[in-house]
Order: sequence, then C-alpha cells, then structure tokens
Amino acid sequence: MASHDNVREREGPRDECGVFGVYAPGRDVARLAYFALYALQHRGQESAGIAACEGGEITTVRDLGLVSQVFTDEKLRALTGDAAIGHVRYSTTGSPRWENAQPVWRADRHRLALAHNGNLTNAVELHAELSAAGATFTSTSDSEIIAALIARHPAASVPEAVAEVVPRLEGAFSTVVLTGDRVVAFRDPYGLRPLAIGRLGERWCVASESCAFDIIGAELEREVEPGEMVVLSERGLESQRVATAPRRAFCVFEHIYFARPDSVLEGVRTQVARRRMGEILWREAPVEADLVIAVPDSGNAAAVGFATASGIPRDEGLIKNRYVARTFIEPGQELRRHGLRMKFNPLREVVEGKRLVVIDDSIVRGNTTRQIVTMLRDAGAREIHLRISSPPIRHPCHYGIDMSTREEMIAHGRDVDEIARELGCDSLAYLSLEGLYEAIGKARSHHCDACFSGEYPIADTERRKVGKYALEELPVVRG
Repeated sequence: MASHDNVREREGPRDECGVFGVYAPGRDVARLAYFALYALQHRGQESAGIAACEGGEITTVRDLGLVSQVFTDEKLRALTGDAAIGHVRYSTTGSPRWENAQPVWRADRHRLALAHNGNLTNAVELHAELSAAGATFTSTSDSEIIAALIARHPAASVPEAVAEVVPRLEGAFSTVVLTGDRVVAFRDPYGLRPLAIGRLGERWCVASESCAFDIIGAELEREVEPGEMVVLSERGLESQRVATAPRRAFCVFEHIYFARPDSVLEGVRTQVARRRMGEILWREAPVEADLVIAVPDSGNAAAVGFATASGIPRDEGLIKNRYVARTFIEPGQELRRHGLRMKFNPLREVVEGKRLVVIDDSIVRGNTTRQIVTMLRDAGAREIHLRISSPPIRHPCHYGIDMSTREEMIAHGRDVDEIARELGCDSLAYLSLEGLYEAIGKARSHHCDACFSGEYPIADTERRKVGKYALEELPVVRG
C-alpha cells in the first residue's frame, strides 16, 4: 500500500479539482490554459498539468505543486497547438503523488489526454473489469479509469466512445478530453460538479468555474447541462445529451465554500449568495454582541451580511497569512502548540474585552475552530459566539470532496449545545437548510446536500462508496 498523507491532521473540507479546456487555433492555448488554471488554483494545490495538441500529437506537462511552480515560460513555449486542456488537483481518489497528477495520457485504440473533477462510486468494479480485459494502469486515480474506458473503446471516434462510456460511469464527473483535433467535455447526469462553457472570440472553452473565463478574456456562455457532452473543434461548439438521471443534484457546498467569490454558479454570483447567508443567519440566530469578525477568508462574505443585517460593527479580528502552503518542516514540540498561528493571528487591540460574533462557513472536525476560540480568549475576548453560514456537516461526501470520515466530524452524534461545549464557545448556531436554499434562491430538489442531510442522490452510494485509497489496495497492474 502506498504511503498516505496524514489523514488525522487534515481539517475542514478539502478543495477537489479544477479543469479547463480550449480549442483556439492561432492562439497561445498553453498560456490560456496556464492563466485559467491560475484562476482555478483554489480548487486544488497538490498538482497541476497541461496537455496541448499540435498536428495530431499530444504533449503533456504535469507535476506536483502549484501552477506557478510547475510551469515556466520555457515549458509553456513547448506546449504548442490548436487545443489544450488543464487540471489542478486535490486528491479524492488516489494519493498525492506524481503518477496521479493530471492530465492523464492514454494511447490505446484512441490517443487522448483527460482531466477530471469528481469521484466515481463504481471505480473498483470498473478497474477490475478493465484489468481482466488486459488494461494496465500507471496511476491509482479513478480518472485513468475513465480515460482507459474511452481510449480502449472500439468506437470510430472519441465523441462516439464518450457517448457509450458515460452511461456506465456512476458518481460525479466533470471531465475534459483532448484528442488529435478537438476537445470533448462532459458532465455527469446529476450535474454534481460544476462545468461551464465560455466564448473566446469565435472559439470556445470550458472550465470548472467562470472565474477562469474572466482572466483570459472569455465570456460565460452557459453551463454544461447534466448528462451533456460538448465538442469544441473546427466546426465550433457541438452538443449531445449522452446520459440522463432522475433528478439534478448540483453540490450545494460549491455555493458555500468551494467556488471563488467572483464565480457565477447556476446564474448566481457566489459572493452575493454568501452575503445573503450571513443576513439570514442573523435573522435565524441573533445575539447581543459588540463586534462581528470573520474567520478569513472563508467567513468573509457571510460576516459582511451578518453585520449589515444586525447593525453590529465589523472589524478584522483575525489576520490570515495568505502565503502559507504545505510545509514539510516539523515545527518541533515547543512550536507545535502555536502551529495555527502560521495561518491565523488574533489582534488583541480589536478583540480584547469584546463580545464577539465569529463567522465561518463550516465546521468539519472542529480542531481549527477550537484553537481559534482559544486564541481569541487568550487575546482577551469577553464572549465568543460562533455563527456558521451552513448547516452542521454530519456525513462524508463521496462525490469528489474530501471531508473526513463521519466519526471524525464534530457534529456526528452531537447536538448544537454539545458541539459548543466541545469548541469552548459561549454560543453556537448554524444556518438552517431552509435558510441556505433561500440564500442561493434555488430549489433543494435540484441539489445534493448529503453532507448535511445524509440523503445521497445516487442510489446505493453508501454501500458502493470508494475510499480515497481504494485503488491502491488492489493488486498492482501497471503499464
């Protein structure tokens, strides 16, 4: 079994992945992909990659690290062609190592590169089927399973192969594929993960979020529909419905946390929805206090909404170091108890003697929140009232978000008062599920909120769930 990252140390929902694809002859497609991925960096910081195609030949560059660390000007100049795809990764299936970086490249019946955001719930079964048929793998991610199914398919073209393969995939998948002469993008029939279409002059591009279009001068056209395949080529934009589901189930957590504040999801600007969550949170859980502060940056928008609705002044009580990345240097026993100060530091002059309302978007394990409460008390806060702009997270996500196990979650088996005692705060309140959907202005019936409700939209999800390292525990079959 491969060595895994320290699961016990992780806190909070982890960003998943971001994808991008563009067909634009005459443009510097690799540079377009680079800047689009730069805008999508918040969706994954473990690895980054770009594949470009020129004259039918696909070249891929990928490595561990941030977009700015992986790519140099020299590497981008080597990625020439008419089309490109890109990927930033946080691992949800398969460990964070080089072999699992994307785009995945396959040369079976079809030659292609593929980038994927999501998580297959039937990955183990599909892997076993492909292995029995003689397929070999260079990674332990479910993304290569999708690539292998398409690349090995006997269909005459990749779009035809995709149309046959997509109905066999279960779970979440917003995916881009690069072939010798086109980009093919498709989204799972529930629409769990985001994927949007942008217009770049007379050409087209696709991305996980609309913020990627803004940075390259493209305009948001629309979202890829659940179960839709779009093909970007010399013929322009072509569309085909390749799968159906009994309902839509877009991840509501994208609105709460994952998407950038300037992205548009389902026609709603994320920043606006998050401010509204804070306003409704005040209506549902008012409290007498002197000051509203946010846990930056995740609580910023909701804190603005809460302060505006309540009339309570808002200030910066916690300062965030935005340049903290993963460190492989152990701090040592003496410094370990101060570890959170690498990321947050309270301002005594702002919080001392104050009754604080502390706003954050979510609590998963509670370790960071507990330490923040302790730091604020040490800085002289008189009272600490936590207000969370989402419902309690009590169930894991199996569709592409790493949220820890159910047993690790602080809300598992506890009511709100018990959670408050665990965190050491004076009071705690969460936004209701009804308040959440009021804030985004959308129907619950079109969304997945399983992390709050335990109601998974895809049948049999809990039984068929795929652990993060499930494919690494299978017999090794490598190419």
